[in-house]
Amino acid sequence: MAKLKLGIPKGSLENATVDLFRRAGFNISISSRSYFPAIDDPEIECMLIRAQEMARYVDDGILDAGLTGRDWVVENDAQVQVVADLIYAKQSFGRVRWVLAAPENGPIQSVKDLEGKIVATELVGATKKYLAAHGVTAKVEFSWGATEVKPPVLADAIVEVTETGSSLRANKLAILDTVMESNTQLIANTAAWGDGWKRRKLEDIKMLLDGAIAALGKVGLMLNVKREDLDSVLAVLPALKNPTISTLSDGEWLAVNTILDEATVRMIIPRLKEAGAQGIVEYPLNKIVM
Repeated sequence: MAKLKLGIPKGSLENATVDLFRRAGFNISISSRSYFPAIDDPEIECMLIRAQEMARYVDDGILDAGLTGRDWVVENDAQVQVVADLIYAKQSFGRVRWVLAAPENGPIQSVKDLEGKIVATELVGATKKYLAAHGVTAKVEFSWGATEVKPPVLADAIVEVTETGSSLRANKLAILDTVMESNTQLIANTAAWGDGWKRRKLEDIKMLLDGAIAALGKVGLMLNVKREDLDSVLAVLPALKNPTISTLSDGEWLAVNTILDEATVRMIIPRLKEAGAQGIVEYPLNKIVM
């Protein structure tokens, strides 16, 4: 049987990725004693790889595909096929930023002030390119972690990834500039992408993952309503497109099915009841495939 060798990011994105695949219909079981998670799809073989290294192994063909950040694709200068942009991260399902930060009210107020200084970061290659683009020569040191605590003693500034900026503020660091934005990507080896079966498999996975992301924060709502009250109910309902309306066995009643933002449900359901809706059922969604 043909197999797709798929890299799952180990570390900060691990849980979010496994949960996303679960929503997409794939159950991945990870054991603390193995780097080869089990998945309930016999056509996929998973391996846990650090996101920082994923693009290199996909580029080399050790893996057919994998999930990693766009930042690490750029950092490794990997020649890979981007199959999907998956806008999710470890805290929120959105993009992250690599930012230049330095102590608040310190001597470093812009990238130009870094001439001859020390910058600590895990994203060494991209940081060097960023400094070069600004005509700045500085020493860029690889940071093994706890990068936020290094200025001003161990470094003059840092380039660090952030979603909210809260950790930087807690360490009294000010964000001076955005070096790059990043999000998770499903990437493929170019040879694997050129293989008909593997490409079809990856396109199927992309569709299901995109559907799972589209369903985040949304719920389904179904209800019954008399024909005479339909317009009043529809006036209350927002919808992804248009609600689905079908006739019940009693011709005077209709069934309405729609999708809406979960955050709005608590406000909408009472108004639906006032408009004449009955039998209102809210249900979770795993995927919305457009």
